[in-house]
Amino acid sequence: MSNALVWFRQDLRLSDNPAFAKACNHDVVIPLYILDEQVSPIGEAQRWWLHHSLTSLDNGLKKIGLNLCLRQGKALDILEQLVNDYKIESIYWNRCYEPCSITRDTIIKEFFQKSGRHVNTFNGSLLHEPWKITNQAGQFFKVFTPYWKACLKEPNLPNTHPIATKPKTFVVETESLGSWKLLPEKLNWADGFKNYWQPGEAGASKKLAHFIDNNLKGYNTSRDEPSKDSTSKLSPHLHFGEISPWQIWRAVETVKFNKNYDTKSADRFLAEIGWREFSYYLLYHMPSLPTNNFKPNFDRFPWKNNPVFLKRWQEGKTGYPIVDAGMRELWHTGYMHNRVRMITASFLTKDLFIDWRLGANWFLDTLVDADLASNSASWQWVAGCGADAAPYFRIFNPVLQGEKFDPDGSYVKRWVPELKSVPVQWVHKPWMAPRNKLGLVLGKEYPEPMVDHLEARKQALLYYKMIGKSQHETKD
Repeated sequence: MSNALVWFRQDLRLSDNPAFAKACNHDVVIPLYILDEQVSPIGEAQRWWLHHSLTSLDNGLKKIGLNLCLRQGKALDILEQLVNDYKIESIYWNRCYEPCSITRDTIIKEFFQKSGRHVNTFNGSLLHEPWKITNQAGQFFKVFTPYWKACLKEPNLPNTHPIATKPKTFVVETESLGSWKLLPEKLNWADGFKNYWQPGEAGASKKLAHFIDNNLKGYNTSRDEPSKDSTSKLSPHLHFGEISPWQIWRAVETVKFNKNYDTKSADRFLAEIGWREFSYYLLYHMPSLPTNNFKPNFDRFPWKNNPVFLKRWQEGKTGYPIVDAGMRELWHTGYMHNRVRMITASFLTKDLFIDWRLGANWFLDTLVDADLASNSASWQWVAGCGADAAPYFRIFNPVLQGEKFDPDGSYVKRWVPELKSVPVQWVHKPWMAPRNKLGLVLGKEYPEPMVDHLEARKQALLYYKMIGKSQHETKD
């Protein structure tokens, strides 16, 4: 009789899970999840998600006669104890790509291989391993477009990893999920999350089906409008591995057989999956991405880091409606529309001159979909210090962005109800309206703008010139 252990990490699903499928070929298997926050810290919003995702995973395992073992602590110590106690011959896991996880997993793999155990690792979360895509010089790509073109030349659609057998399991002592206290206790600020999300593999499948049926067609043009339910919202499911990128890819490919197939929208959506890939790719090749500027000249940028300004930004009280709407959406739902993420990040870094790392940390704590890779790469891109082919700095004008992508003000009015009665022509710039047209008192019921964007823009361009960058920028 052969005994195996499968270590679940950021792959909380049973279908299309290579490590789990291979482990199930053994006679007996122990499914294990380790809460190891010394290596993989979890933001407050994601703690809520993890609780429900693990509940879903355990329920799925029970349906096939298995039980999820929960342990908290140092991964190597926990694995060593279980391997010795239950005479485990083979250990399975899907690879993680964060720097601390790579270091930990390398140590664990070497430890067990030296003791004669079989350690089997797989790619369960990316389309391509980050070390396999290189440019003609054999170096890693630093620009998305050539990287993605290289990826598209290497489709290599893998098998779906079906579970061929149903192994038995040991009765293993497990910690209770409730004892981990992942859910907010005193002030349940995350209580509203349940109105927007269904964590778990079933929830991921529903989200994908809804997107394919309702929003994929036309995605190319509607994806930038935050008032519309036009994006997939699969990002938190992808982060926790409740669905694989290959499952999404196959679903989109299937749509191609539909006579109403929208090629541009499908390609655009798959490119968004590509941006996630590129972020992990950058993090793998540049492990310092979460803390160090991709472009070293930005080390000279004179951040101001005003704590009062930072708090007003976090609370959605900047006086710029599109920015405030985004920050409040984030607090209430654990999510923010991608277009608005760029606007709010630009405002923090280029209007308030607050270090992108402080914004990134806030997003890591409050987003249910916060990947270390995507979060770091995206914040650096917006701040201007990241991997970007454009020889200019993009400075988002929050008024123009609001008028362009939320033309009727419905997004702003949903999340900033103080502005509900403000006429559309003023909703993105209430300080410019005649006072008798607002229906509220600025500075009392809704704040005045905390900075002058046009003046901040001028200052930003001076800073960019000072650190040796181009003075050119787009006006979008």
